[in-house]
Amino acid sequence: MRVLVAIILVFIGSAALGDSTGEQRPDNRAPTAIDVISGLYAFSRFQHGLLESTDLKGNAEVKNLAALRAEEAAKRDKTLKDIQEAIGAEPRIGKTAASAGLAEPDSSDGPAYVRTFYAAQIPEYESTIALLEHYLKAPDNAALAAFAREQLPTLRSQVKDAERTMADK
Repeated sequence: MRVLVAIILVFIGSAALGDSTGEQRPDNRAPTAIDVISGLYAFSRFQHGLLESTDLKGNAEVKNLAALRAEEAAKRDKTLKDIQEAIGAEPRIGKTAASAGLAEPDSSDGPAYVRTFYAAQIPEYESTIALLEHYLKAPDNAALAAFAREQLPTLRSQVKDAERTMADK
């Protein structure tokens, strides 16, 4: 199942690459629809990178969570792709640190890896949440604004879960 999800995610990710999720505009203006779409694709690529990382060195707990988050990212990307096509937006292609914050500890099954796994996610979630919140202050597309409002509670819940789990490990 994970292999199928990974293949689908690679296809989606290569079809719509994004920019860094929390990138602030130099003039401090609200992000545009293209900025948000690019940021959300970058966040999805980060989540796909976590799945790849856990396939190599994670335990069952993190593998299952990474697979779930990658599936959610694929669904989010599908909806986002529809919005992107409807508005004719072309997201910027940029680099991503897919799993750069996920260094391999001594034991891949130990609590150190689990803490690292969750710790790597928190700044990515916070950056994505901040991007959506900033966009919603002055949205330039109604469909994307509705999508952002729909995503925020889920993302906020997931980052709180990651923080709690990291603290418990």
